[in-house]
Amino acid sequence: MRTDLAVIGAGPAGLAAALAAAARGVRVALVDAAPGPGGQFYRQPAAALRAGRPEALHHQWRTWERLRDGLATSAVEVLTDHHVWFIEPGSGGFTMHALLGPEQEEPAEVRAAAVLLATGGYEQVLPFPGWTLPGVVTAGGAQAMLKGGLAAPGRRAVVAGTGPLLLPVATGLAAAGVEVAALVESADPARLTRHARALAAKLPEGAGYAARLLRHRVRLLSRHTIVRAHGVDRLTGVTLAALDATGRLRPGTERHIACDTLAVGHGMLPHTDLAESLGCRTDGPAVAVDDEQRTDVPGVWAAGEATGIGGAALALAEGHIAGCSIAARLENTACAPAPAAVKSRTSLRQFAAALDAAYAPPAHWTDQVTDDTVVCRCEEVTAGDVRAAVDLGAGDVRTVKLLTRAGMGWCQGRVCGSAVAGLAGCAPGPSRRPFARPVPLGVLARPTTEEGPP
Repeated sequence: MRTDLAVIGAGPAGLAAALAAAARGVRVALVDAAPGPGGQFYRQPAAALRAGRPEALHHQWRTWERLRDGLATSAVEVLTDHHVWFIEPGSGGFTMHALLGPEQEEPAEVRAAAVLLATGGYEQVLPFPGWTLPGVVTAGGAQAMLKGGLAAPGRRAVVAGTGPLLLPVATGLAAAGVEVAALVESADPARLTRHARALAAKLPEGAGYAARLLRHRVRLLSRHTIVRAHGVDRLTGVTLAALDATGRLRPGTERHIACDTLAVGHGMLPHTDLAESLGCRTDGPAVAVDDEQRTDVPGVWAAGEATGIGGAALALAEGHIAGCSIAARLENTACAPAPAAVKSRTSLRQFAAALDAAYAPPAHWTDQVTDDTVVCRCEEVTAGDVRAAVDLGAGDVRTVKLLTRAGMGWCQGRVCGSAVAGLAGCAPGPSRRPFARPVPLGVLARPTTEEGPP
């Protein structure tokens, strides 16, 4: 199909951008891999489950209703089950190459004059002994099971790691009837105190989570970390320990907690695969943008978690600003974003920076990763293999990959990339992947259709 603007990602940023651009006369195609719009934040249960009160599992439900209803009455073309694997620039715009449906075998193309990358983020999980046992899930994975499947991952859970996502996961599991034995947060509460001014606006929300934790009798263990997960065929318990002020384990503080589920996460990372394949400049792990959310590649904008992890409210503000900017550029008219969105973006970026500083993973997490701990699950590369590669002279992630195959599997390093970099003592490198996801050879072998510019 042909359109003016292709928005890749139907989460908060993509929805806000699509609606803002469409309201200003731009033809918009909203492209997403999921069966319906909403992204991870507004993930909905399958219709067949007939959820009576889906809003009970969500925050900002009224905002979602406004976005959903606005989308239904707009002229936006919604293309779900479209897995975009490559964006091809051309003289007249861009061609989005996608795979259709769960099988991802049939190709589809969307041609557009401009592109907005609202590709979101993904969880960072740092390995530890036993983390590959059945019963160990990511914090976001546990939340997705509740929101999308109305299912609990187990009966007795420990929620661990670092970051604000742990709070809604722990309270959500407890509200669903799971016994949450402990919420294990590695961050030092003193860090939050140092950023109190920037975080003040979220104090009521934090107090609400604290009240729910108390109501469900969930123990909060701050400045603690998971040392090991135990079990043979599945998880039976975890060992955790306290951390000192430098982030090292405090000897003699180990304790064991029996559980059948461990939901663990260490923050989020931006999804930048498509941006990097287009040649967009990055600022650290995120896509670099200007005040209009434009990248340095003409015709390409980015918004939301892809430009830096900051939450749904920031993504909505950035999406609105990007949609207005795109409309102004395509329609050659003055189209200023709502002043409230610009003001909100500024304050929420400051808040996100404070959260990022307060919830950094333990500085010495690699010390507790034993040599036999699997780091790259796809290729079964252990921490010992990575350390051996460093001993052979590997000084960057790419060289470790060449020597060990870490990151060469199905996930292409998305799961293990930051862990491999941490064990190797180097910064994560760019993906350098021409395609954003695996593609069947049959799709690549098909002749392309020759069409004019969109």
